[in-house]
Amino acid sequence: MKIAFVGKGGSGKTTLSSLFVRHLVTAGAPVVAIDADINQHLGVALGLEEDTAAAIPAMGEHLPEIKSYLRGANPRIPSAASMVKTTPPGRGSRLLRLGDDDPIHTRLAVDAAGARLMATGPFTGEDLGVACYHSKTGAVELYLNHLVDGPGEYVVVDCTAGAESFASGMFTRFDLTFLVAEPTRKGVAVYRQWVDYAADFDVALRVVGNKVHDAEDVAFLREHVGDALLCCLGQSAAVRGMEQGRPFGIGDLTAADRSSLGALRAAVDDRAKDWPKFTRQAVEFHVKNARAWANAAIGEDLEAQVDPGFTLAEAALTGRRS
Repeated sequence: MKIAFVGKGGSGKTTLSSLFVRHLVTAGAPVVAIDADINQHLGVALGLEEDTAAAIPAMGEHLPEIKSYLRGANPRIPSAASMVKTTPPGRGSRLLRLGDDDPIHTRLAVDAAGARLMATGPFTGEDLGVACYHSKTGAVELYLNHLVDGPGEYVVVDCTAGAESFASGMFTRFDLTFLVAEPTRKGVAVYRQWVDYAADFDVALRVVGNKVHDAEDVAFLREHVGDALLCCLGQSAAVRGMEQGRPFGIGDLTAADRSSLGALRAAVDDRAKDWPKFTRQAVEFHVKNARAWANAAIGEDLEAQVDPGFTLAEAALTGRRS
């Protein structure tokens, strides 16, 4: 399953992403974690030293290699240079599996808390003033479009803050999105944005309350988000210690917080995989981007990249990689 963590900046979404990754790994599940936030803190939250986390190969800087590998022998894509962030897979494309030793996973991922961790990478000096962060997250969108995840496999993506995810089609690439909200008016305002923007796209969204002190905080969140509220986590001394660099294990959490992490996994596992919708939305956003800017930028009719006879559902059932 593909899972996104979103929320207001400072809400704790990176911390909760890391706790959920640790929870899954502790239960023996295969996990890929992706830091797709401009602030790039997920590696440290998963226990890496800052210099080690900063040295993770940036997906955004390896976009040509990613495109070249995923393109494979797809006859509808004449070159890697003609691929854009929304290019969907087709017959001949190389598909990804979580446990594979393909070049993307082996060259761009490092071990962190028992998960495979990849990162989009920070802004560089060359980027400042001339590029948007979507030039980095486009690598993640391509990765998700070509990933065939099986039962009991998890991809956890720490996304950009606020409603930035709506600047691309990446917000539709997930089986379930967790919006982390503090019990404040600012905390729930991002939820309302997500509900409004995602209304026409059948996005599964649940709210996770964070930094919750008491029943009044829970009642505030319930008043503003209703049944979308899945669970709440409190202010944790163990988590504060983790963020200060002290040793941490998932068992250091309170029983209530561990139960909340279990509720997150249960919500994910209850989702039915919808490969037809996933494939359809990939095509829809690719066509939209092709017409809006990509055809002119690349100088080709990128709608011709769509393979009408291809479905990721078949690939998932047969285990095909290409």
